[in-house]
Amino acid sequence: MNNESVDEAKILYKLMRLGKWEHAHTSIDNLVKGFPRHKRGDVRKLIPRLIKRGFLHIKPTAYGMEVSLNIRKKKEIEEFIATYLGELPHPFKERLM
Repeated sequence: MNNESVDEAKILYKLMRLGKWEHAHTSIDNLVKGFPRHKRGDVRKLIPRLIKRGFLHIKPTAYGMEVSLNIRKKKEIEEFIATYLGELPHPFKERLM
């Protein structure tokens, strides 16, 4: 299993847990919190890949870039998370069935 894909899934799962879909967005700096300090730079580099895949929307603000999950890719995002992190915990797992 690819470690980068696992980290991407963790980023997406964090945004899902926080309810950051479409117009609810959060700072990129907040996404790397929760990862070990030595991995934060690598994790930050994964965000553009998620944007290119269409999983994340970006919102430029006066205080930096913010991101949110793309609601149109919700099923793909949930499947991606389930593939790399295993079964989604309640209440998210019912949505996959």
